Formats: sequence, structure tokens, C-alpha cells
Amino acid sequence: MLKYSKVFGLVAFVFLFAMCNQKSKNESEETILKGSLDVTVDETIKPIVDDQVAVFEGTYYDAKINVKPKSEVELINDLLNKKAKVVVTARNLTAEELKRFEKSKINPRVTPFAIDAIALISNKSNNDTLIALKSVIDFMQGKKDTGIKGLVFDNPNSSTVRYMKDLAKMKDIPATGVFSFKTNDEVIKFVSENEGMIGVVGVNWLSQPSANMTQYIEKVNILGVKGVNGNQYYYPSQNDLAEEKYPLARDLFIINCQGYTGLGMGFSSFMAGEIGQRIILKSSLMPVKTPGRKLNIRTQILKDKE
Repeated sequence: MLKYSKVFGLVAFVFLFAMCNQKSKNESEETILKGSLDVTVDETIKPIVDDQVAVFEGTYYDAKINVKPKSEVELINDLLNKKAKVVVTARNLTAEELKRFEKSKINPRVTPFAIDAIALISNKSNNDTLIALKSVIDFMQGKKDTGIKGLVFDNPNSSTVRYMKDLAKMKDIPATGVFSFKTNDEVIKFVSENEGMIGVVGVNWLSQPSANMTQYIEKVNILGVKGVNGNQYYYPSQNDLAEEKYPLARDLFIINCQGYTGLGMGFSSFMAGEIGQRIILKSSLMPVKTPGRKLNIRTQILKDKE
């Protein structure tokens, strides 16, 4: 009897240990508001994502978002090759890309969260603060007499380069007259120090500059742009974005390929939700949903205290 009692005691101990261990494991598992997540971000829109992450982590203390900025080409390749599960992009997935996910039995959750703008900038010494988009396209196509000395991009693989190549219906950017660096900050700095150059950057880098970039942004003009078929010039402002007048607007998306209810879903919902959209509104971009406003209506005027 004593023998069986010892065996029973041992089994009970193992069972309780397993239960405690399982509980500890479950407590450390990722949820929509808990855990650690790598988010690969299009580097042209990194400032707005940094803002979202700061507020998200400040609200949900058990969540940690690691932002990894990359060019659009690198970002999409990582997503397709399953090196990245959650990404923030300046374009939606193509039909061909969706087919690749379908073959892998992955259903990407695509959430639009903002309307961004590509800004064209020039040196302050340039008195002309207006530019026709047709002139930029003509310059990229190698046509002369456009009035443009050179175009400056952030990265040959960036979303801004892809966007402008699509507009110009070109496979590659020109070999001459076009300069590329690595970051938007480098573009802004170069244009601020070189007359006649037109920089192509994400507008968020101008509206939310780092402390060390303020001196360079003060030396550039944000240009008003006339569309190919338009007669008016518009700026990358919230008003012109809201009225769909600015010709270089683009939608922003967060794409979640985690395949389970994890932190990617929580962060996506946050960015598209009330708080996330308010952050967008304050950043100079245009939210996809206008945040509501609460008004307190009084039925009578309160007298000042005597």
C-alpha cells in the first residue's frame, strides 16, 4: 500500500509541475496586446510609424514593437520570403503577390490606415515654388528644356522611386541627372545645399523632422504641384489630400501575415482605430477615418462666480 502511495504522490507531483509550467508558458505567449513583434517599415514613412509605436507601447506596457526600416523592394521581398510577418507599406499587394501567398496558404490581412504624400522640394534660393508634374516626367524620360537641373531620390529601391517610375512609365530611372542616396534626410540636406535640384521625399520627413534636420528643412521650399491634366497647383497639405487634389498622394497599409491572433492584429487595429487615426491627423497626413469629436452641449449659460 505504501508503494502505491509513493507512486501516486510522484504522479501528482509531475502533474502539478506540468500544470504550473504550462501556465507559465501560456502567460508568456503573444496576444493582441502582449509580447514582442518585429515590424518592417517602408523607410519613407518611418516617422509616422515611430509615433504610432511610441503611443501603443505607452498604452500597453506588455507590448514591444521593434521597427525595422527598409526600402520597399527589400520589404516586399522579406514578406514574400517569410522573413517578415508584419510590414507597413506605401502600396497594396499586387495580384501576383497575392497568388504567391495563396499557394503558401497564407491570407494576408491588409489594413489601410492613412493617406500620405510624396513632396517635391527645392532650394530656398529658387524663387519659383511651383512645378508641373509633366516637367518632372519629361525630365525622367530624358526630354530637354524642362527647367529641372536634377532629381534627387532617397534610394533606388524605394517606394518614391517606384511611384515616379510608374508615373513616367519607365522601367529604370535615368542614368544621368538623377541622384540617389540612402535616406530622406540625406535628400533634404543635399537639396538645401545645392541650387536647382528637386528632391523627392515622403512629406512626413518634412512635417516631423528630427532636431538635427530642422536647420536643413528651413532652407528648402515645399513645391506646389500641378497634375498632368490639371490647371491648378496644390500642396501636400491635409486639406488638399482630403479633397483628393494633390497629384502625388498615396495610400498607406499595414499588412499582417502572422496567421494567428497575435500582436500584429492588435497593432493593426490600433493604427486604424480612434487613437491611431488621431495620431495620423496630428502628423500632417490624412487619416482614412476622421476621428470623432465629443461636444458638451449646455442648456444654459453658467454665470461667472462672484
